[in-house]
Amino acid sequence: MKSHALLLMLGLVAGLARAETDPAEAAREAASQLEAASISLQEAGGARDRVKALTATVRAYEAGLVAMREGLRRAAIREAQLGRALKAEEDEIARLLGVLQGMGQRSAPVMLLHPAGPTGTARSGMILADITPALEERAAALRHDLEEIAILRALQQDAADQLQHGLSGVQTARTELSQAIADRTNLPKRFADDPVKVALLIATTETLEGFASGLTEIQGEGASAAPVVDISSRKGRITLPVEAEILRRSGEADAAGIRRPGLVLATRPNALVSSPTAATIRYRGPLLDYGNVVILEPQAGLMFVFAGLSTVFGEAGDVIPEGTPVGLMGGNDPEIGAILSQSGEGAGNGRSETLYIEVRQGKDSVDPETWFRTNKEE
Repeated sequence: MKSHALLLMLGLVAGLARAETDPAEAAREAASQLEAASISLQEAGGARDRVKALTATVRAYEAGLVAMREGLRRAAIREAQLGRALKAEEDEIARLLGVLQGMGQRSAPVMLLHPAGPTGTARSGMILADITPALEERAAALRHDLEEIAILRALQQDAADQLQHGLSGVQTARTELSQAIADRTNLPKRFADDPVKVALLIATTETLEGFASGLTEIQGEGASAAPVVDISSRKGRITLPVEAEILRRSGEADAAGIRRPGLVLATRPNALVSSPTAATIRYRGPLLDYGNVVILEPQAGLMFVFAGLSTVFGEAGDVIPEGTPVGLMGGNDPEIGAILSQSGEGAGNGRSETLYIEVRQGKDSVDPETWFRTNKEE
């Protein structure tokens, strides 16, 4: 059964969770998404809005795979903890097993003939009556630990099939999403792209700042005014375009001592990047040494710059709704063996790709954290 390893993981995580928050509940929700993702992938072909359906499918797969990896990590840590504890108690366990073997399976006190006669025998029986429950309790705990180790090992073996199914499914969903976006014809168009002007701008600028500033002065043929939108009320509360961790904040120096005005985020390979608000695509494509770049204009005079993508979606001039995919990060999904081998304590979190975000108001850059919610400590 495809869900066997996943369901086993959920039961195990629910029993082992010791954190202040309950990771089992989060894993259960993500696992539900992963189970539903394969079904929604089949149904997406007949959906009225295939882009929306496939976007939800990709996100469900991503969430489920993250939960699966976390469950394996917790399982590997718990197995290692139990293994170390049992190793440290080898001598005590050997003595315990010897005593239990001698006592047999009877729960009643064991009466032994004592050299001191009936009084000594009675006393020895009283002592055994006192210690027998403790011995049986210790034996039960030992059996529980050994059974738990067996379950943990079975989990890690059975999870390979579920992981393979999920990785294959998410790749199919990404491919179909890319095709659905390419086939999309119902987006409003604010202007027609002028590739000549954009190419000249790229050729005459050497920095992202210079390109973004110059872009504000370029309007394609038939350009209409920017939609009358004001998202100022959302400052500081806009969701990041991709699930990620912050590597460097605005103004922090990198290893070479270079300081940039934007955020550097660590993402997982092939992560889906979406527009955090409704916006106009002002540019999408390769730029300088930033890889593929998407520049969005959510309101007049405000631009969100996302740099470092592997694949970009849409066309310049498109007006896209909030949550619309604008690209995918690069890298390769890890192989099954790599995921299983990285499940132990202290392994990396798999965020091998980096996305750079700048926010520009007019021709000036501003700290992206004035707009995006990053849980920055005050």
